[in-house]
Amino acid sequence: MSQASSTWILAAQCPSRLGTVDVVTRFLKENRCYITEQQSFDDRLSDRFFIRTEFRPLDDDFSAEAFQAAFAERAGEFAMEFELTPPGRRMPVVIMVSKADHCLNDLLYRYRTGQLPIEIRAIVSNHPDLAPLAEWHDIPYHHFPITPETKAEQEAQVWEVIESCGAELVILARYMQVLSSDLCAKLSGRAINIHHSLLPGFKGAKPYHQAYDKGVKLVGATAHYINDDLDEGPIITQGVEPVSHADYPEDLVAKGRDIECMTLARAVGYHVQRRAFLHARRTVVFDR
Repeated sequence: MSQASSTWILAAQCPSRLGTVDVVTRFLKENRCYITEQQSFDDRLSDRFFIRTEFRPLDDDFSAEAFQAAFAERAGEFAMEFELTPPGRRMPVVIMVSKADHCLNDLLYRYRTGQLPIEIRAIVSNHPDLAPLAEWHDIPYHHFPITPETKAEQEAQVWEVIESCGAELVILARYMQVLSSDLCAKLSGRAINIHHSLLPGFKGAKPYHQAYDKGVKLVGATAHYINDDLDEGPIITQGVEPVSHADYPEDLVAKGRDIECMTLARAVGYHVQRRAFLHARRTVVFDR
């Protein structure tokens, strides 16, 4: 495939200023790049501008290095931070799990069929249960048991795997351990978690059973970037489905699993396709 038929992604954000759209579109025009998709948002409360552009170079001698160097100079006038993603790139990821396999199975299927542009370098778990699933997919599986006394040592092992794999994203696919403040800081902006999202909130064991006892009418899930506040990081996606008196606890659990899978997959897709922008404690997400 020639460069002229390839689609690149330019994702950027900067303080709100006159000419923020122009600095991107004019540069692409001057460098003979045809815009195929563009979305932008100006947050008037934070005075922050966000833009995502897909473009196709019209010349076969397109150079990513030259493009980035020239655009960095132009973007510098706007204090603009940007990322350039080449066509077909698969982001290297590490998946963390415990015993539940539904989210992992879903991610592995989407990975195997090419629905998610990711490269799963390793699976890390505090239990051995899902090792056969990883082995079937020929993905390294690291079993690191954890206790309160060995938490620091275990997280050091986890971090070593993340670093050695060159993972740019860590997916917590129902990893049922609270990460330390130190590991949360290291993974800031590049780790996504999934958890149930019920109103009212139900903490502790068997949340769906608690929800059944209260007669909830909605079950849902939330995918978010992790931070040092348990399950309160910047939200990327949420999913919800109505339930009724005819749904028993096992029905709520089953629906919850499905929603968790879909919500997590959407969040991962938004991140790797540079559709999710993180600023302070909020996200801007450009859907298709």
